[in-house]
Amino acid sequence: MLAATFGRPLRFRITAGQAHDITEAASLLKGQKGSAILSDKAYDSNDLRDMIADMKAEAVIPSKRNRKVFIPHNEAAYKQRNQIERCFGHLKHFRRFATRYNRRTIHVKGFVHLAAAILWLR
Repeated sequence: MLAATFGRPLRFRITAGQAHDITEAASLLKGQKGSAILSDKAYDSNDLRDMIADMKAEAVIPSKRNRKVFIPHNEAAYKQRNQIERCFGHLKHFRRFATRYNRRTIHVKGFVHLAAAILWLR
């Protein structure tokens, strides 16, 4: 999920349960603008960092432990990542999203669109 500054959802992709989140990161960021991209360690890859640099944005992504050359990040900016986590927290207030009642992808997509619209109105 791609979220705006105040935790409002902008874009999302539904992947298979075993798929890693970084597989959809490039498609979520395509066409977006911003001064910084905040993410957790799971998104630490050279390809994604290069894409963010091409966007003329700062990659605020901590390095994984297994990275041979540590890449520093802006720790003050990284503290703002909690707003992204709040987006998921707000979505989990909807019982259907939290308990995963829907099994079909089209139903999940429809509900996430509805919940995101409600979150934008707050």
